[in-house]
Order: sequence, then C-alpha cells, then structure tokens
Amino acid sequence: MKMLLANAEAWPGFDTTVELLRQGGAGIDSMVSGIAKVEREAKVRSVGYGGWPNMLGEMEFDAGVMDGTTRDVGAVGAVPATLPVSALAHEVMKHLPHVMLTGAGARRFASERGFAVDEVLHPDSKRVWWERLQKEMSAEQQAAFPDIPLAPLSNTITDPERVRDTTVFLGRDASNGIGVVTSTSGWAWKYPGRLGDSPIPGAGFYADSRYGAAACTHTGEMTMRCSTSRSIVLAMRLGYTLADAIKLAVDELSELRTGFLAGVVIHAIDAKGNHQVVNYRCDEEIRYWYWDERMAAPELRVATAVKL
Repeated sequence: MKMLLANAEAWPGFDTTVELLRQGGAGIDSMVSGIAKVEREAKVRSVGYGGWPNMLGEMEFDAGVMDGTTRDVGAVGAVPATLPVSALAHEVMKHLPHVMLTGAGARRFASERGFAVDEVLHPDSKRVWWERLQKEMSAEQQAAFPDIPLAPLSNTITDPERVRDTTVFLGRDASNGIGVVTSTSGWAWKYPGRLGDSPIPGAGFYADSRYGAAACTHTGEMTMRCSTSRSIVLAMRLGYTLADAIKLAVDELSELRTGFLAGVVIHAIDAKGNHQVVNYRCDEEIRYWYWDERMAAPELRVATAVKL
C-alpha cells in the first residue's frame, strides 16, 4: 500500500509527493521532490530558506535520505549556500562511495553536480539574529565580533521560536519500498558546525523495507545519544509491534538524566501499513500529515502525547 507520513511543516510539498506516489513514482525521488518545496518556502521557519542562522549569522543545512530496500544512505551536514540539500544528500547516495559529506566538501560536491550557489539567509532571519545577539554582547564584544568566544553566548541566546524542528518524509511506494528523507536548518543560533540528528542515520532517520521506518524531529542531541530511529526499526525486526517499538524508544529517551533534555517527536511506519506519531515531552500540540492510497486526500492529524 502506498503511503506517506510527514510532520506538519511539510505542507508546501506534501501534496507534490502524494501525487508522484499516486502516479507510481519511486519513493525517494517522490519525497525529495516534495521536501525541496518545503526547503524553499520562507514561511517554514525550521528548514531551508525560512530557517534560522548559526551564531555567526550563517546558514548551515543538514539532510539525509535512506532507501529501505537497499539500505543505501546519503547525508550532508553543515552545508552552506545550497538548496535543496535533500537533493544533494540523494546525489551523495547515488554518486559517491561515501555516506556523508559536510561543510566545504559538501558544497564542492554540490557544484560538481550542478547545484547553484544560492543566497540562503532570509533578510528577516538576519535582522532577528543580529538583534538578539546584540542583547547578549557588550559594546566591546560587538566591535570585535566575530572574533570573540562564542561558547558563552550559546548558553544565553535562546531560539526565537524554540525551533529545533526538522522536516521528515517517510513513505512506501508501489514496489513496497520504504524510505525516509529529512531536511533541516538546525537549531537557531547553534554553534557553527553543529550537526543534529537529521543527517545521522540511525539517530534522526532509518528505514528497512522489510520492517518499517522511523524519523525524529526536535531535540536531536537526545536521539543521537539513543540511536532512536534505528532502535525502533530493530525492535520491529525482533518482533515488536510498531507501538511497542516506539514505547521502547521513548523509555530509552526518558532514561537520560544529563545534557540538554527537551522534547522529541517520533514519526514511524511499519511494513504492514500502520503508522504512529508520538510527541514526547513537547509542551505544544504536535500535528502531522498522513496519506495512503485508500484516502481521497491527505489529512492533518494530532500526534499522541507522552510525558514520563
């Protein structure tokens, strides 16, 4: 059964992917086409052009793709001046022996594959970034910026919209192949070079067409420590139901006691056509998009809230 699951911010491209899947398109190709529209939409403030810069006022993008039938992976991290980075991650998967490229190397590869050098810092993001940074710096620091220690500021500047989100697409196509595509601009005001879980296979995403797929949004520092997405798929391989596999992953997250702890949203599907989205510790209501071939149109639904 063809199906597609994505978080609420996927609205600019969800219908595009649905239509491509309806027409028999390959899962990864269809999802990359849809998520590219999210990456270029300025109204989505957690991904691509609409996202927030790092502490230096520079955009750094992360993305990952995984084909659950072959378990091939492509990922990119801290990529400058490039949209859509999900498509770049797909190019890594198709054309390199590597799984991941980061920073300047990823940008070099983008040029080799014909990607333009894009203007990726939204003017409003630049304005808000500098206004918030100024509030935390002395006059001497402002005059010396950026040649000042950034680590002390990283603990005082807060995310303007508490955006630690990612766009995730999980789908199954006509061949019953299951795949995942992720993209994010990362944590607003992050320390330069920071990677979250979005480009990390096993943490932010994982797919195996025999069992299912999972992808996470929000606090990647936690899911990297627990390998959350891989744990869910592995649990299903070991015979757990989808619900019990997610419960296992949530229990693991709840055992963390140190480091930065906040909310995590888990999106998951299994090979039997089931899906579940769980909101762990996020205060706000979490919604997601769902469609399968039995439905006339996609639906925006509410995730299950869990607080341990």
